[in-house]
Formats: sequence, C-alpha cells, structure tokens
Amino acid sequence: MRVHVVSDVHGRADALAAAGEGADAFVCLGDLILFIDYHDHGRGIMGDLFGAEAVGRMIELRNAQRFDEAREWSRTLWASLGGDRTQIVEAAIRRQYEALFAAFPTPTYLTFGNVDLPHLYPEYLRDGVTLLDGQTTTIGGLRFGFVGGGLQTPMRTPYEIDDDAFAAKVAAVGEVDVLCCHIPPHIPELVYDIEARRFERGSVAILEAIHAIRPRYVLFGHVHQPLTASLEIDGTRCVNVGHFHARGTPFVLEW
Repeated sequence: MRVHVVSDVHGRADALAAAGEGADAFVCLGDLILFIDYHDHGRGIMGDLFGAEAVGRMIELRNAQRFDEAREWSRTLWASLGGDRTQIVEAAIRRQYEALFAAFPTPTYLTFGNVDLPHLYPEYLRDGVTLLDGQTTTIGGLRFGFVGGGLQTPMRTPYEIDDDAFAAKVAAVGEVDVLCCHIPPHIPELVYDIEARRFERGSVAILEAIHAIRPRYVLFGHVHQPLTASLEIDGTRCVNVGHFHARGTPFVLEW
C-alpha cells in the first residue's frame, strides 16, 4: 500500500495532480490557501491586492513578533480599498479553492489547516474527496484519524480553536494506526521554525495521545522549516510531511 501525504499546499494547485501519481490514496493535512507568500511577496491574496512592498512590510512586522503593529498596517491597507474586506477575501479564497479541489486526485482524504475556511469546504467536495475532522477512516487495513485546524495564537489566523476543543477532537479519534493532524505534537524540535526563528504552537493533546495509544505514525505540517522534520516518541514516528508549497512533492507512506 502506498499513500502520499501533503500539507501546507498554499495555492499549489499546479502540483497536486502529479503529487498523487503512483499512490493508492492521497492525504492532505490542510492550509490550502495562499494568503501571504513569505518568499515571493507579490504572490497570494495580499500580494495580488496590495503589492510586494506592502506585504513585505507586514511580514517584517510579523517576523519581529510585533503583531499589533502588523494588524494596524493590515487595517490601513484594507481601508485603502474602500470595499468590504470579508467579501473581497472570500471571493479570492473561492477562486483558489475551485482550482485546488479540482486538482485533488482520487481518492483524497483531507482535513483543515489553520488558514482555511471550513464553512466553504462542503461546496467544493466531490466524489472521491472526503473531508475528515475528529473522525477516522480505514486505508489499506490501517485506521487513520484526522484532526484539523490550529491552536489560538497572536496571529489570529482563520481556523484557530481553543485547546479544549482541539483536545476533544483528538479524543474523538481514539485509537488509530496513523494520526493525521495539521499541527505537530508539542515537542520543541518539531515546533521551532528555523527561518521564521520562532516556536509555533504544537498540541499537548497530540503528545498525550502518542503516549496513550502509541500509533505507528503521527503525520503533520504547519511548521514550514522545522528544526527537526522527524523523530520517534515511544515507538511512534512523528513526521513533518513537508511544506508542499515550496517542495511540490509528497511524503510517501508505504506498508
């Protein structure tokens, strides 16, 4: 059995179909939307609307963890458009979702990332593309559990939930062979981004599940340039499947 796994797609509809070639199943761990491109500031929703220079300033403030100033800069940019921010953003996201969902191979199993808009997903699902969150499915005889979204941070991305709600989804999944999440377990080596030079939020609930149920694998993304991409905890292999937007290639799981 061969399963290809991706996370942090961030607009790479062009690479999704090829990423599924040769796989019996395809798994996506979220963050489909490209809102801000940290490498090419002219790309993404913000780059399209405001240009590379304005986006570069926002990234500079975020990387310095000056989040209040970044939000004020963002408000200034949006005010310059004169339209309804929610409608403008949703229209741009819909364009991205239309291309991304059309590019998914079949069968695909996916969950949400912290920058996704869960309420829009049902409009783009089709036969062979299955959404799972706090739920399980069986692939090739192994039980896969899915937990989407991120935890609350000062960045206030669209799908951040509180720790209790996230832990409830982990508990709902129960005993699985493969636990698929958007965010990593709360381990310093797995949550530190060496390029952004900061710790992202990992989940204590995922770490506790590893010790309690000892799945074969925990697969996740979220941290684009992790200090450590893979390590073992109590016999469970924890793997950051990679920043698909940058790599364009999947992590391959075989058994």
